[in-house]
Amino acid sequence: MFISISQSLHQTRRDQKYLDCSKNRGRVTLHSTNSFRCMVRIDKETTVGQFFQQSNGVGCRGFAGMASRRQFLYAGWLGGAGLSLGNLLQLEALGKEQGKPAAKAKSVIHIYLQGGFAHMDSFDPKPDAPPEYRGILDPIKTSVPGVYFSSHMQETAKVADKMTVVRSMSHTEVDHSRGEHSMFTGYRPSPALVYPSIGSVVSQELGPRDAMPAYVCVPNQGSQFLGSGYLSNACGPFSLGADPARSNFSVRDLNLPKGVDSNRFEQRKSWKQLVDQHFASIESDDSLATMDSFYQRAYDLLASPKARDAFSLKAESDATKELYGMNAWGPILRPSAGARMLIARRLVEAGARFVTVTYGAWDTHAFHYRGIETQLPDLDKAFAGLIQDLEQRGLLDSTLVLITSEFGRTPKINAGGGRDHWPRVFSIVMAGGGVARGKVYGASDALAAEPADNPLSVEDYVTTVYHLLGIDASQSLMSPGDRPQQIVMNGKVAEGLLA
Repeated sequence: MFISISQSLHQTRRDQKYLDCSKNRGRVTLHSTNSFRCMVRIDKETTVGQFFQQSNGVGCRGFAGMASRRQFLYAGWLGGAGLSLGNLLQLEALGKEQGKPAAKAKSVIHIYLQGGFAHMDSFDPKPDAPPEYRGILDPIKTSVPGVYFSSHMQETAKVADKMTVVRSMSHTEVDHSRGEHSMFTGYRPSPALVYPSIGSVVSQELGPRDAMPAYVCVPNQGSQFLGSGYLSNACGPFSLGADPARSNFSVRDLNLPKGVDSNRFEQRKSWKQLVDQHFASIESDDSLATMDSFYQRAYDLLASPKARDAFSLKAESDATKELYGMNAWGPILRPSAGARMLIARRLVEAGARFVTVTYGAWDTHAFHYRGIETQLPDLDKAFAGLIQDLEQRGLLDSTLVLITSEFGRTPKINAGGGRDHWPRVFSIVMAGGGVARGKVYGASDALAAEPADNPLSVEDYVTTVYHLLGIDASQSLMSPGDRPQQIVMNGKVAEGLLA
């Protein structure tokens, strides 16, 4: 097979030549100071990227992630010709299929505890620490021998054998927004570029399934860094826009307006397609493509009763709602965590690939124990109900469930009875979707202040999540300026988390 590519060479700041792949109006353009022609033969076990890197020091970061070819590939550079985007995408698709890891998880439910979650008052109690460190909550036994949680985690303690608790999560960002960017993207914040969230990368790489949006936020996008970053806005989340715990909950615009039947709807849709074709013929722009994507997703939802039903809790039994703690119980007069997690289960069951559930307000600089008095038990019962429900339905092994926060809280209680920001060590939870069961990964020291064993970096955590989804985090995506960016830089899979 012959491929003709319009290419050229230029110097990097280090005077090192490389080929810069950029997609521009349907073809790959490689900008150069010198046009040239040559004919090369690539061995069947050599990737395109490897060939470029081995040929006179010339390499292409965009091609470097492509997988080895099963047959000989001939390439010829013709100064005035170009490789069509369709040809390139076929090659990239082949490379991805050959090189990507096997997916263990089909979907992700990501529970985000906004504000900074106190690890020593939940998954990593320190009963032998001084009182000003250990706090007022007693440790309780879990279903895993020798592992203890805090007394506010009664229900989750019963399902500890179905998950892994990471007690050594660590980074250096003490600001909320910087911590969010780190945990959601796998990158420290940069003034030059906002990186895409895990959910947006999943949307980009795996796409929608059935009529469901690939990426959904419940009830809203809880952080700006849960968005698409440098990717197209079409990879951003679909937000419910309302709290499923409310009695009058409904997702707006999921039903046809009054007076519009299915025939009239199809007629309007065809009119819009005519207008879209007109504008597409005179201008190509990401905003237009994004709006077209949004409309198509909306059409798919409106046309699919199964998809629309996934956004409603009416079909759930009273027993299921009770399992998730949706009714008032004990000190919890208005529970909200259960409804959010139950609708997340319905969404992944219907085909959503990544659902982020934001719950609670955990930034307790003062009156810490008053602040978590009802929030933590509500979270505890809802999360335990979710794990049990997924297990009973045979979905836990294919659904990765995460509990994360932007950081932990200070080991020592401050003068106002609160705990402040603490990223040096904190806890996260991973369950299902190829994750080991009944395990504690890593450890904090005696005061829950520093990692004592097996620290887990942001890069390794995010790379592991992608690995479980069958996405190679070392491959590159295209950022503005047609610059390839690795999905995660310098991350490795944390093998100790895997089943």
